[in-house]
Amino acid sequence: MSEDCANPLLLGWIKEWLDQARERNSKGVTVYKKAYESMKACPLAFEHPSQAQQLNGLGPKLCDRLTEKLKAYCQENGLPMPEVPGQGSKRTSDTGVAEQPAKKPRKARPYVPALRSGPYALLLGLATVGEHTTQGMTKAHLIEVAQPYCDSSFTAPTDPTKFYTAWNSMKTLIQKDLVYEHGRPLRKYALSEDGWEVAKRIQNTLPGASENTASAGSDSQNQVPQPALMCGGRSRQDDDDDDIAMPAQLNSRLGQGGEIESPTEPIILPPGSFTIQLVLDTREVRTSTDRDYIANELIKQGITPQVRALELGDAVWVAKCRDPAYLARYGEEGDEIMLDWIIERKRLDDLIGSIKDGRFHEQKFRLRRSGIKNVIYLVEEFTVSHPDAGNGGAQKYQEMVASAIASTQVVNGYFMKKTRNLDDSIRYLARMTLLLRNMYGAHDSPNDESRPGQVGTSSSPTTVALIHSHRLSSTQSYLTLLDELRAKDSTLTYGVTFSTFSALSSKSDALSLRDVFLKMLMCTRGVTGEKALEIQRLWQTPVQLVEAYMALEPNDRETLMSDRLQSLVGRKKIGKALSKKIAEIWGESG
Repeated sequence: MSEDCANPLLLGWIKEWLDQARERNSKGVTVYKKAYESMKACPLAFEHPSQAQQLNGLGPKLCDRLTEKLKAYCQENGLPMPEVPGQGSKRTSDTGVAEQPAKKPRKARPYVPALRSGPYALLLGLATVGEHTTQGMTKAHLIEVAQPYCDSSFTAPTDPTKFYTAWNSMKTLIQKDLVYEHGRPLRKYALSEDGWEVAKRIQNTLPGASENTASAGSDSQNQVPQPALMCGGRSRQDDDDDDIAMPAQLNSRLGQGGEIESPTEPIILPPGSFTIQLVLDTREVRTSTDRDYIANELIKQGITPQVRALELGDAVWVAKCRDPAYLARYGEEGDEIMLDWIIERKRLDDLIGSIKDGRFHEQKFRLRRSGIKNVIYLVEEFTVSHPDAGNGGAQKYQEMVASAIASTQVVNGYFMKKTRNLDDSIRYLARMTLLLRNMYGAHDSPNDESRPGQVGTSSSPTTVALIHSHRLSSTQSYLTLLDELRAKDSTLTYGVTFSTFSALSSKSDALSLRDVFLKMLMCTRGVTGEKALEIQRLWQTPVQLVEAYMALEPNDRETLMSDRLQSLVGRKKIGKALSKKIAEIWGESG
């Protein structure tokens, strides 16, 4: 270090950091080298490291780091910390360190939503169930109760050019920990302790709040007063009749305890109370430039489909209630119930590609987990042609497709429908829709008893029964309950609401550890759904499988699967080659 340096202490620390950066081969070498050269060449002695910012290569961060170094140096050697030039008038502590004036702590302002805004209405709506209730409110129920308090709609955007509704305010309430959501597959919402504090403050501003508080006895001082439901600018509490203090539509839905009815037995839909609707996935298009071709062709044949994003399958059928509020009486969302029919449409080239990359087995596994009894594979353009036809390529792909179809029919029990082209598939969808309308005795209108191409009305329509979403906690509980109900009465069609089915069928939402483990196993080429299930029966979690491999000598790991599953036959059996491949993935140590 040069003796001519005016700031040897600061220069020494910069040199220390430069050497460390060189040892680590860090990008900071350039920064520290530039700062070192500037400090070494500087003829001015600094009273405080902050003054070094006037040098080239020393910014605020580096000067702050030098300041921290100097503070530690002064404390170790019992020296006073130099003051920042220009701040000598500030009070100093016993150690000589300049003290900053104490800042007054800012009081956190309590959250107060705007009058008749989305958060305002949602908080009041959630407060109607009582503070000590153990159950939350579904979205449909909450919207119905909260809407009278809000000037904006919870279901339709105020601005036609935007997608936001008053319901988007729920995100704000959840982020502020005023509301928490729980429950799968049907989400419920409830106020947190902080949320109740805000709701009580709002309730005290409502008409009649002072009277309710004054008339409350000593035993009910801790109870939350029920807010007046505003309908058309008029308070319900203005009426003399206490029996109409709650809207009539809620009286039919709520019991004495103020909770939504939660029947344990399936809800039977009355005959003629619903229609059968075909629902198409938004990705089912002819081409990227002709997205409405399928829907338009179906309309020409008298079938008006609903087009929306489907979590599973390319086409499904739902029973749509004629009364949109019918399911809300039981605390369910929407007005549609899934039926036991689903279609997976495949072009032949897509089928071959899905077989090669493993999507075909993953899709069949998800269809099996959906609980739907009638799964239909719709395969278009069944004639196989391939550029490698001269080299035996076409024969190879024909055998691959034939094997996949046979497995799907025999092992999975799914129905395979072969069509010549897209138009043929559209005609099949139309015929299936008419067939189901006959089967369930449900048409577009109650007086519609026959349509063109229809075979006659069913003399004994199949009955639809709704499984209450409150009874479901996971996909596994749904499948178990389905098996129990079908064993009791196989003549009924048991289903859940469309929104509940979408949640249960989602690829990512609320996946159990078992589901994730099975999907992990099936990522290995050659591990089908059947093989994955057999592996999971022996080792229920990924940790158990890894521990099983780690307990073996490296040479014995390759045959773990083939040895333990050697009693299985057919497509469940795991050969030595696949056993070795699984061991390479799950049995590698370190």
